[in-house]
Amino acid sequence: MPKMKESFFEIRILDELALKETIIHNLHPLSKLLVTVMYLVAVISYDKYEIDKLLPFISYPLFIFILGEIPPAPLGKRMLISMVFVAGLGMFNPFLDKTIKIMVGDIPITGGWLSFLSLIIKSGLTILAGLLLVATTGVDRLALGLRSLRVPSILIFQLVMVFRYITVFLEEIDKTYHAYMLRAPGQTGIHFRAWGPLGGQILLRTFRRGEKIYEAMLLRGFGGEYHPGRLKRPVFKDLLYLLGWAILFGVFRFGNIPAWLSTMGMGVIR
Repeated sequence: MPKMKESFFEIRILDELALKETIIHNLHPLSKLLVTVMYLVAVISYDKYEIDKLLPFISYPLFIFILGEIPPAPLGKRMLISMVFVAGLGMFNPFLDKTIKIMVGDIPITGGWLSFLSLIIKSGLTILAGLLLVATTGVDRLALGLRSLRVPSILIFQLVMVFRYITVFLEEIDKTYHAYMLRAPGQTGIHFRAWGPLGGQILLRTFRRGEKIYEAMLLRGFGGEYHPGRLKRPVFKDLLYLLGWAILFGVFRFGNIPAWLSTMGMGVIR
């Protein structure tokens, strides 16, 4: 709770990162969106035991981090929060699947540990790809890309509103917390008996705030349709970006890069 203001800044930092002027930021949002979709499909299509084949896909986020000049710390924090839940979902895999799949020296590795590690890697790569898409494109330009794919306007509107006004909910939590602490000086934290009433008050205050926002939108001419604006047509660099990653993802997915590198390395050693 005391760090609520810092949380506001961390939520808005994705918008701030999207305002940069780099090679990645200046690409057409549709090309970046399609590349991200192809990346997600390729990553999640692997079998739960194929960990080594996932390693080449680390090159994509590294490429975006470097050319997009994205600091890793803000995105890393968001990814770690999600990874805690993912780890909780897969933590029982080693106990459910005890079939030995590989041997690392004299140490047997069961299928449960392989599937658990595969889940962690897949989740980390996919979450990071989504965060990088927002950090290099912005929600508004991402909405334009979705609109060009003929995604229904109502879905785009919901996406933008949820992203924009999640801070409304956090602000109401912050106000309620400070009001409670002013009425309970010297108390550390909120007493458990007040959790229910305070939760209800926060929900009601958020509804009232949302109604005011909606009324303000109506006064400014909102008629139920979301119009993200117009988007320029893709140019050669956008098509080249899309085609280049499509080829690389195909090579990563249908080839075995780690095995090729291992064979080449053994050949050099010999």
